Amino acid sequence: MKLRPLGDRVVIKKIEVEEKTKSGIVLPSSAKEQPQMAEVIAIGADILNDEKKKEQIKIGDKVIFSKYAGTEVKVDDDELTILKLTDILAVVE
Repeated sequence: MKLRPLGDRVVIKKIEVEEKTKSGIVLPSSAKEQPQMAEVIAIGADILNDEKKKEQIKIGDKVIFSKYAGTEVKVDDDELTILKLTDILAVVE
């Protein structure tokens, strides 16, 4: 199943980063905060039809988003987040 976001919304998939302490202990994902970095999976039609917005973001970009932004959904065992373009703070290059 595919998600097609409506309007000015974007579908992202959070990037899991394994974290280690200074002493070498690996922290499980349940012991740390949710990541705020993600990969763009799909983009809404309003963004694609607007020349300025279209240049800001594209599918495959790595982005940083607001901490409490979006709605989390599960599709085909993937945990995805749907959020507005304004909730994306930066594109990581």
